[in-house]
Amino acid sequence: MTESRRPPPSGCAMFGIYSSMFRRRRSASMSSLHRIHGTAPAASDAGSDTESESAPATSSAPTPVQTYPAHRKAGVHDESPITRRPNARPSSAHSGTVVRSAPPGSDKSKPAKTVNGGIRPAAEPAAEYTGMAAELDKMILDHQRVKGTTQLVRATSGNMMLHRNLGNLNAGAGGVSARNSAERNGNAKAANDRKSPNGYAFTGMGNIVKEAKPAGELCRALSHRTDPEKLKELGNEEYRQGHYAEAVALYDQAIMMDARRPAYWSNKAAALAALGQLIEAVGDCKEAVRIDPSYDRAHHRLGGLYLRLGEPDKAINHFKQSPKESTAADVSRAQSVKSRITKCNDARKLKNWITVLQESQAAASDGADCAPQVMALQAEALLRLQRHDEADAVFTGAGAPRFGVDESTKFFGTIAHAYFLVVQAQVDMAAGRFEDAVATAQTACQLDPSNREVANVHRRAKAAAAARLRGNDLFKAGKFAEACAVYGEGLEREPGNAVLLGNRAACHAKLGRHEKAVEDCSGALLVRPSYSKARLRRADCNVKLERWEASLRDYQVLIQELPDNDDVKQALYEVEAKVKSQRNGGAAGRSQH
Repeated sequence: MTESRRPPPSGCAMFGIYSSMFRRRRSASMSSLHRIHGTAPAASDAGSDTESESAPATSSAPTPVQTYPAHRKAGVHDESPITRRPNARPSSAHSGTVVRSAPPGSDKSKPAKTVNGGIRPAAEPAAEYTGMAAELDKMILDHQRVKGTTQLVRATSGNMMLHRNLGNLNAGAGGVSARNSAERNGNAKAANDRKSPNGYAFTGMGNIVKEAKPAGELCRALSHRTDPEKLKELGNEEYRQGHYAEAVALYDQAIMMDARRPAYWSNKAAALAALGQLIEAVGDCKEAVRIDPSYDRAHHRLGGLYLRLGEPDKAINHFKQSPKESTAADVSRAQSVKSRITKCNDARKLKNWITVLQESQAAASDGADCAPQVMALQAEALLRLQRHDEADAVFTGAGAPRFGVDESTKFFGTIAHAYFLVVQAQVDMAAGRFEDAVATAQTACQLDPSNREVANVHRRAKAAAAARLRGNDLFKAGKFAEACAVYGEGLEREPGNAVLLGNRAACHAKLGRHEKAVEDCSGALLVRPSYSKARLRRADCNVKLERWEASLRDYQVLIQELPDNDDVKQALYEVEAKVKSQRNGGAAGRSQH
C-alpha cells in the first residue's frame, strides 16, 4: 500500500522553521512580526474595539491540531512557530469576541493581557543587545551630550534616525538631519509632512526616514568612529558651516582615539574660540604646543587668543615662535595693545577718564576685544563720565564675553579679577541691579580683602540696596514723605543713581511737588537717557505744570521707545492739541497787535 505524501509546508510554515532555527533574544521594541501561534494580532488603530465575525449560535468543536512528527526538528516543541494555528471559536453565544485556543503544551501560567478584545501573552522582558544597535546608541548619546538634551532615542533595526554626522542615521542631504533642514530652509519635504510621536519624519516603512541620502551611510558613519582623521575632516566641515558645538564634539572623539595628534587639539581650540570659550581654547592650544613645540599654526593661534584676552607679552612670545604663520603686523598689534593698556593704567591714577576711555577703546580695536581688564577700564571711565547706559552695555552687550569666577581667577590672578568684579558691581548699581551689585562686591572682597577701594564699593552697594528696599516699602504703604527721605539717604551714598532719583521723583509727584520731580527725572535721564520710566514721569509732571512744549518733546521720544503703548499715544495726541492751540492763540494775539 502506497503511503500518501504530505504537501510541502507553506511559506508561513517555512518562515516559522527558519525563525525558530535562528531565533535569538531581542527586545520587544525590535519585534515587527507576530509569532505564528495562538495569539491574535492587535487590531488597527482605526478599527473597532472588538473583532467580531459571524458565528452560529451553537459552538462547534475545535479542529484537532495537526503536527508532523516526522519533520519535527530537534529542539522544536509545541510552542514553536511551526505549530499550526487552531481554528477560532466564539467564547459565548452572546459575544462576538473571538478567542483563539492556546496551542497544546503551552504554558498557561504566564500572565495574559487583553488587547482589542483578544487575549495575548505578556511580552517578554527586553534583553540587552550588542553590535550595530549598541554602536548607534553610543553615537546618539554622544550627540545628545553635545546638544544638551536628555531625550533618549533607542536606535534599533526598526527605528533608524539620524542626528547629523555624529553617527545616528537620518536622511538629510549633506549630513543634516530632517528636523534641522526643515528649520533652516523653512520648508519640509512631502515625505516629512507626517510626524511620528518622537518628532521624526516617517514614510510608512516602520520608522525609517527615506530622503535623498547617499547609500551606505550607516557603514560610513560607523567607520568614521574608528578613523580619527575622518572625524577631524567631519569636524572641519561642521566648523566651516558654523556648527561649532558639533565640531568640538567630533574633535573630542578624534582626540579620544589619538591624543598625540596636535592638529586635533588646535582645531578644537579654534571651535571653542568661536563659541566664546577662550580660556578653555588656550588650554587646548597649549596642549598642541606641548605635543609638538614646532607646530607653527598652534603657536599662532595661541598668540591670537592671548592677544584677545589682554595678555600682549605672551602673545608676542608665541607670534615669534610661529614665523611661517605670524607676520610683523601681528607682533605690532600686540605691542600696541601693551602700550595702550599701560597708558590706561597711568591715566586712571590721574583720574583722566577721557584718556582712559580713548585708550581702552583703542586697545579693544587692536585685538584685545575680550580682555576683562580692558573691559573694566572702559566701563569705569564711562561711569565716571556719567554715561551709565554705555557702561552697562560693555558687560551686558550681545558680544560681551562671559567668564566664570574660578577660571578667570586662575587665568588672570586674584587682583586682576577683583578689579573686574568691583567695576561690574558699580555698573550693576547704576543700572538698578542692587542685589547683584552686593553679591558681586562681596566676591571681590573675598578675592582682595585688603583693598580699600573694594571694601568701599561693597559698603556703598549695601547702603544703596537697603535704602531702595526701605523706600519701596514706605512708598507702598503710602508714606511718601518718609520714602522720599530714605531715597535721599541712598543718594548720599550713591550720588547720581538713576533708579534712586526716579523713585524720589515719584514721591515728589505724589506730594504735588512737580517741579522737584522734574529735576530728579532730569538728573536720572542725564546719566541714563534710555530710562523710559523717568522720561514718562517728567512728561506727566510737565503737563501738570502746563509746560506743553517740554512735555511734547518727551512724548515724541517715548512714542519711539514704546510704540505700542496706548497711554503714550493718547497723551501725545492731547499734548499735540494743546501745543497747536497754544501756538494758534499766540499767533492770533500777535495779529491783533
